[in-house]
Amino acid sequence: MKLKKTSVAPLLRLLLLASCFPGLAYGLAPSSPAPEPHDASLSQLEQRAADIDAELNQLAHYSLRSGVGSIGYRSAAHLEPEHTEWVQIQLEADTPIDQIVLVPTIWRDTKSGFKADGFPLQFRIIAGTAHDPEGSVIASFNEDSHILPRIAPLLIQAATTASWVRVEASILSPRQFDGIYNLELSEIMIFNGPENVALHQPVTISSMVYSESGARKKAFLVDGFMPYMMDAGRGEGTIAFLGMASSDAQPSISIDLERVHALNRIQLHAIDFNDTIPQATPAGYGQPVRLLVEGAQKADFSDAVPLTEYRRESIYDVGPILTQRLPETRCRFVRLTSLEPYIFDEDNEYQAQMGFAEIELFSDGQNVALHKPATDHMLDDPGRSLAALTDGNNLYGQILPVRQWVEELARRHDLENERPLVAAELNRRYARQKILLQGFIWLTALLVVGIGFIILIGRMRHMRHAVRIKERFAADLHDELGANLHTIGLLSDLSKELIHSPDKLSKLLDRIRIFTDRSGTAARYCTNMLEAKGICEDLVDEMQRSSRRLLSDLDYKIAFSGEDLLHSLRPRTRIDIFLFFKECLVNILRHSGATKVSILLVATKKNICLTVTDNGHGIDSSQDQVPASIRRRARLLRSRVVAEHPTEGGTRISLTVKPRKFRIL
Repeated sequence: MKLKKTSVAPLLRLLLLASCFPGLAYGLAPSSPAPEPHDASLSQLEQRAADIDAELNQLAHYSLRSGVGSIGYRSAAHLEPEHTEWVQIQLEADTPIDQIVLVPTIWRDTKSGFKADGFPLQFRIIAGTAHDPEGSVIASFNEDSHILPRIAPLLIQAATTASWVRVEASILSPRQFDGIYNLELSEIMIFNGPENVALHQPVTISSMVYSESGARKKAFLVDGFMPYMMDAGRGEGTIAFLGMASSDAQPSISIDLERVHALNRIQLHAIDFNDTIPQATPAGYGQPVRLLVEGAQKADFSDAVPLTEYRRESIYDVGPILTQRLPETRCRFVRLTSLEPYIFDEDNEYQAQMGFAEIELFSDGQNVALHKPATDHMLDDPGRSLAALTDGNNLYGQILPVRQWVEELARRHDLENERPLVAAELNRRYARQKILLQGFIWLTALLVVGIGFIILIGRMRHMRHAVRIKERFAADLHDELGANLHTIGLLSDLSKELIHSPDKLSKLLDRIRIFTDRSGTAARYCTNMLEAKGICEDLVDEMQRSSRRLLSDLDYKIAFSGEDLLHSLRPRTRIDIFLFFKECLVNILRHSGATKVSILLVATKKNICLTVTDNGHGIDSSQDQVPASIRRRARLLRSRVVAEHPTEGGTRISLTVKPRKFRIL
């Protein structure tokens, strides 16, 4: 059988690939790599995990074969891994190739499950032509390539023309059952678009274990049988067709393609194994031992030409998908005739059986038999529909193109290896977030406790501050009431002496009445100040009211400058200035005998100056010029106070307060 050399233009080839491989739509085509897990943000990791899970749900599953079948190739064994072993596949001619697939031999490990057996640790892929016997290295791999462990096919992208391809291993891995080093592979596929051009081609090898016999032969590298069942993981499954005939019959199945096609490949899907353990039927159940495939353009097959003939030589010549390349032949009708049928022995009753899960006929990479009518000849109806032969489904669901199938298996391998890394990084991030959250909770608790403690201290300071302010007002009230009561007492004593002088007594009683009213007014004023929500909130207003109350009998003037700055003073500072001012007025009333008083309060950003001037008899020069009560008030303000004697007479008291110390805005 010769494969016709393609003449499709590169652009048409790309279009053909796109149409033949719906798997490319599932994200199997090369794409920009995702960021490494440790470099990605948390949202990117979560999105990547969701994308992986969603894509895995759309990919083919690993469903491994059971029963007896060909395994593949095994080289000679070595005690050390550093040995060169190779296999080379000879193609029919110089052929464009774009992908090479290495399918590992799979070993069932009792501890770690399924794993590749004898897959090389270091190897390279070399391809060349008849005119280039040395070839060129297409790809190379070593232990740092991290392709093991795996049970999935290994995809190697290529863009070259070759008449031969070699897999050359330089470091071998140990086979599982005895730990000796060798090279093992289940299948090698070389794709030119949708076609596996390595199928049934000659194979040369560097060495062979024992002899060419049993389940391991070099020809099994290109027989099309892989260790997987076609399990697409999507679509509705259907039951395979199986018909019965007499043991000496040669039953057949024919398919009408409805129009002429140039056929070049046939794929026969074996009847799916049932799900019992152990299996109730052997491999190749229902498949003819000898099968003739014919093509024709007439329905009666009067112009039939043979396309291929399959003969089962041993139990290793069967598998889930039997693939045969055909000489490109134009035909509309295809007939599969069981020249030597499969004989089923049940209770010593021999019957011929013939059946398949699917019959695929390919023209330019397309299955032209899909949904086409099929007809059986000399087969008894077993209650299974002939439509199952061309419905595109097997027991597990949709049947995929072989190239798409192996690409999805390889993609599943990559994603299943990436998923634990993403999950581990997510868990690490979540654990770190949990630690940070716990730390934040503790910090929040400490802050709450600290804020509560600060509020408590503030409340205590505020209460202490309020108590001190009230104490100052109480002391001021005490001083004023004490002075008034003392005066009332003195006037009362004088009243006793003037009891026989009604005119003078009347004047003394009027004086007593005045001081009594002043004492009551002072007491009410102080009480109102202590009970008010804000004490001395408006310093200007308080000073004006006190002046009117205390200096009502005198001629006085009061003026202010910079009132906005006065409003920005701290409450304690305003109160101390007010009490200082009030103490000055009380001293004037008690000791100066003045008739005129002038008050000026000036506030600037540099300082606050309070000046109180009277025209009284002045301060005795033999004493400290600043009365003790006024000096004490100035000391509470931590300010400077000066007493002066103006040239026109009287006394001038000047207080200077530094605003920076009292936080004036």
